[in-house]
Amino acid sequence: MTSALAPAPADQALSPHDGAVPRRRTRVLALPEARWAAAATVFFLLALPLQLAGAPAWAWGPLYAVTYAAGGWEPGWAGLRALREKTLDVDLLMVVAALGAASIGQVMDGALLIVIFATSGALEALATARTADSVRGLLDLAPATATRVGADGGEVSVGVAELAVGDTVLVRPGERIGADGRVLDGASDVDQATITGEPLPVAKERGDEVFAGTLNGTGALRIRVERDASDTVIARIVRMVEEASGTKAPTQLFIEKVEQRYSLGMVVATLAVFLVPLLAGAHLDDALLRAMTFMIVASPCAVVLATMPPLLSAIANAGRHGVLVKSAVVMERLGQVDAVALDKTGTLTEGTPRVTDVRPLAGSGLDEGELLRLAAAVEHPSEHPLARAVVDAAHERGLALPVAEDFGSTPGVGVVATVDGRVVAVGAPGRFLGGASDADSTRAAVLAGELEDGGRTAVLVTVDGTPAGVLGIADRLRPDATATVTSLTSLTGTAPVLLTGDAPRAAARLAAEVGIEDVRAGLLPQHKVSAVRELENAGRTVMVVGDGVNDAPALAAAHTGVAMGRAGSDLALETADAVVVRDELATVPAVIALSRRARRLVVQNLVIAGVFITGLVIWDLAGNLPLPLGVAGHEGSTVIVGLNGLRLLREAAWRRAAE
Repeated sequence: MTSALAPAPADQALSPHDGAVPRRRTRVLALPEARWAAAATVFFLLALPLQLAGAPAWAWGPLYAVTYAAGGWEPGWAGLRALREKTLDVDLLMVVAALGAASIGQVMDGALLIVIFATSGALEALATARTADSVRGLLDLAPATATRVGADGGEVSVGVAELAVGDTVLVRPGERIGADGRVLDGASDVDQATITGEPLPVAKERGDEVFAGTLNGTGALRIRVERDASDTVIARIVRMVEEASGTKAPTQLFIEKVEQRYSLGMVVATLAVFLVPLLAGAHLDDALLRAMTFMIVASPCAVVLATMPPLLSAIANAGRHGVLVKSAVVMERLGQVDAVALDKTGTLTEGTPRVTDVRPLAGSGLDEGELLRLAAAVEHPSEHPLARAVVDAAHERGLALPVAEDFGSTPGVGVVATVDGRVVAVGAPGRFLGGASDADSTRAAVLAGELEDGGRTAVLVTVDGTPAGVLGIADRLRPDATATVTSLTSLTGTAPVLLTGDAPRAAARLAAEVGIEDVRAGLLPQHKVSAVRELENAGRTVMVVGDGVNDAPALAAAHTGVAMGRAGSDLALETADAVVVRDELATVPAVIALSRRARRLVVQNLVIAGVFITGLVIWDLAGNLPLPLGVAGHEGSTVIVGLNGLRLLREAAWRRAAE
């Protein structure tokens, strides 16, 4: 399978994840940014205690010098290159500020600034690398080889990249399918959750479409290849994630959008405040003192601090309540959302099939408990997800299961065994009933139809060849799903959209339960991206909430992507901007509300900082602002906006957001 991704670094480690697909993870120290940041931190921590203990400058001075060099050379060099392009880079200003602090004796303060900036850059580089790791890891879902069947019936193992359209491949039980194609022969249940998000395996037989990377069940399949390896659905998911991540418009914090102009303006104004009086005949010391005072009071420290503390406080508060917001930029964007698209399986639902209905037929002589007991006894040896759901339901009711004998399984049909001397079969109603027209079969078919019309999977139970009852199985709705949809509707002004690869009837039933009207079902990953683009083209700011590999392209394409953390795929977790770690869906509207409150505090802080800076600058230019008073006013405004932003750390802030 080909990919636009660059080859993974040689020092990337492959480790098993959930006992299945190996996971590629870049080691932290494999990144040069991390190595330089670590070196700067180590030398700073060596120098600081020596200085505080009163050691001579020759003991700690060289250590600080190494800190400056290790943490500052890369941003400094990048800033000089930007300067050649006639751009005043923030990185260069940071290095200049640190060197300026050192030149007036504040060596430790400058070194601390270097360490903080270098660490921030390393974390950003690590986040970028881990996202790329997860995209590469997606390629491991598809097997490296496949069994190609020749015209003479001979079998040969070949790389999936060698498969051509029209080839026939054999997929044995338990293997992953190596190519997109169509079933020529055989029957099996295929787990397609990685592609469609469907919670239950799908029965496949002659003529049905299958996808590379999906997991075959207990039957063998012969498949005709219909797409090249570079054009499979899995390969297209990789490309869509890469393209969406690369083309998403870069978003910056508000203050960063004006930082370039403000920095240039402050440099020019400081020079003017120094040179104009000097040229007019003022004394050098007076002109220099006025310029230094101006530079201090006009410094954007309070403006910068106006933005970060509210957003960082909101991030910390959300983290305490199980929502990992990956950056201050993301926290700012969350408050801009006015449309939400929700996945179904694993997001609105728990992602695990459960028995919802136990319906014995009149005249069978069985009650609900006995019907479930017999079905669970037969299903107990099976590893099918539906079988596990039936067995779990029996255990929850405290039913003792008898031993099943002569167990047999037919892929795509069902299972049969002898229980207490009776032959009990459990499986698909359509396969067991066939065209039977007797009264029991007719009643069973009607009952199965009612359950399926309600969005459930119907499972028929027969005893000695006679229909005895029907079980209904469905993915269970999260307890907080309805309240979450209501809250999101209130926050955004419109009900969320449901985007799912599941069957339309199941999706419609669940949407009706939670109050969603716009339902788009049977979607492949590219269709979800198209739905997000459609909403954005209509002028909406879209948040996507999902958990699976099939949701990753939509998470990347959306203005903001949120992944459910407990069962979320690696790719979804790394692609998303925020992760609901505890799987509590109700925290999604709460974090949106918290973001909006943080944005309001940012505006308050900018007003406070602007008033202080304007007043102090006018005083300095029109009068004679003493330097100590200028420093006090500047630092005072910085403290005020900092404390105001920290209000969002309080537990009460989260409670108000959740309400």
